[in-house]
Amino acid sequence: MTKVFLLLMLISMPDQPSVRYTASIFSTEYQCVEAQIGFDEAYEAKPQSYKDIVRVKSLCVPFESFPIKGMPSPIGA
Repeated sequence: MTKVFLLLMLISMPDQPSVRYTASIFSTEYQCVEAQIGFDEAYEAKPQSYKDIVRVKSLCVPFESFPIKGMPSPIGA
């Protein structure tokens, strides 16, 4: 088992059937937090009219994972 960090990005907009989400995986917490900061800054740079109808939340979630094919060592298989 190895620790990975999942950046979970949640998005809510009116008239949608559910909360939308996307995720990216990182091998270090630093990489995850840097990507999270970029996501949050991109949202904050949007006009207020956009932010009035779109809500976002981003989280870096640590997770113990089995090796993942295609990821660099020590996470990759």
